[in-house]
Amino acid sequence: MSRPRIVIVGAGFAGYRTARTLSRMSRGKADITLLNPTDYFLYLPLLPQVAAGLLEPRRTAVSLAGTLRHVRLVLGEADAIDMDARTVHYTGPEGGEGTLAYDRLVLAVGSVNKLLPIPGVAEHAHGFRGLPEALYLRDHMTRQIELASSEDDPETCSARCTFVVVGAGYTGTEVAAHGKMFTDSLTRRYPPRQGIRSRWLLLDIAPRVLPELDERLSATADRVLRRRGVEVRMGTSVKEATHEGVLLTDGEFVRSRTLVWCVGVRPDPLVESTGHPLERGRLVVDPFLQVPGRPEVFACGDAAAVPDLDNPGRYTPMTAQHAWRQGRTAAVNVAASLGVGEARPYRHRDLGFVVDLGGAQAAADPLGVPLSGPVAGVVTRAYHLAAMPGNRVRVAADWLLDAVLPRQFVQLGLVRSWSVPLDTASPELARVPVGPEWQARTTAGSGPGEPADAAPGGAHPAPGPVKRDDIPAEGDS
Repeated sequence: MSRPRIVIVGAGFAGYRTARTLSRMSRGKADITLLNPTDYFLYLPLLPQVAAGLLEPRRTAVSLAGTLRHVRLVLGEADAIDMDARTVHYTGPEGGEGTLAYDRLVLAVGSVNKLLPIPGVAEHAHGFRGLPEALYLRDHMTRQIELASSEDDPETCSARCTFVVVGAGYTGTEVAAHGKMFTDSLTRRYPPRQGIRSRWLLLDIAPRVLPELDERLSATADRVLRRRGVEVRMGTSVKEATHEGVLLTDGEFVRSRTLVWCVGVRPDPLVESTGHPLERGRLVVDPFLQVPGRPEVFACGDAAAVPDLDNPGRYTPMTAQHAWRQGRTAAVNVAASLGVGEARPYRHRDLGFVVDLGGAQAAADPLGVPLSGPVAGVVTRAYHLAAMPGNRVRVAADWLLDAVLPRQFVQLGLVRSWSVPLDTASPELARVPVGPEWQARTTAGSGPGEPADAAPGGAHPAPGPVKRDDIPAEGDS
């Protein structure tokens, strides 16, 4: 009798945990295939530290082949699922196509940047969902301060030193907190001629930062940000983004070359192609993470609308904690469907949250106990080290080195603005420079100070087609 074929699509928190748990449970008695665009699992919570030069990029990238035994890795992006034929069609990194047959399928494709119908945002803003975007932001911040140091025009100098972050959730708050410290260090190294310091604005239509957290933790984060010099503007967002800056909903126009979009995420558009019921873009599943009418198909993580059994009528939120634990439940239930063990519904007890605010500052509520200051900073870093499935020693070593050595302020120029567009279904991949338009660009020349940096986020038109990027972005769901 042939071994059952299990295909897992996506290696984010949910997909990676599913693969790791199944590989340990199967002991080689099942063919487990993991389909993912990259050969690593990205530990997203530490991405702001990559953008701020605190961690090297590979520290947040955990090797799939090195940590998942008995799992076959296929590099590619799923673009079609035929549930009747039980196949997944995908496109590889070099354009080749392939098909994977399955007996059990786990959809864990995650999420992408959420877009809102605001003029100019798609063209001039950049998201923060993958390593390419973090690397781009790190280079971009460095370049803006370096250029400002030799700029004679006060308005241009001020615009280069002004950074706007939209979205005061976990990601936006951490990006603003780390980014302000990073650019302050840069301005000390490369002081602008006009004596201008870096300016950071954190915007959100919510009444307070981190609205999903306890008010005490929210107040702690707000206090740290304001003391550091971040302009926290609640009840305010972007009305329009232009080449010169951003127009705020309160009527103020802010001259800036940087617009970081952290307003939230939306499920990967792939789930829409399944033809099954959706809940705000997420694939509806039962408490056992199975797709109704398709007992061989499971879904978990941000792409799945999982019933919250502790709050009837509601669904679990799109957080890394839920995705990580749903991955384990999905693995157990896949094994149970093959006759190994018993299926169980997904339940989760909130263990608390941590928010790294840079330096020794953080806000945390482990097991419901609110903490702030250096104590919260220690708890936050300990939590991340415990949660990471690899690279712990390297991450801890980078933290130690940062405490005793100055950061290296260099721009590598590896990621250009046009390669990390906001409107993309693949934030984990940088756009590939192909086609005649890119040839024309290289003929004309493009260096680290490319003309795109005259616009917020340094937007460029895409140099060539990218798979699934032409899928229309949904509105505010």
